[in-house]
Amino acid sequence: MFETLYYEVLSIDGDYANLKRTDDSSAEPKLVARALLPAEISEGIKLKYEMMQYEIAE
Repeated sequence: MFETLYYEVLSIDGDYANLKRTDDSSAEPKLVARALLPAEISEGIKLKYEMMQYEIAE
């Protein structure tokens, strides 16, 4: 069973984005390749990670 995680885009640095879990304040920011993220992301956007895919959270 896959877990659903929620992130916020903290910053975008070239080909990578720094993501912060919104449901776990103690989690360290995560560096993710932009190729794995929706093309239309920007700082402050909320993302949902489910079944090994990121999508913009509604």
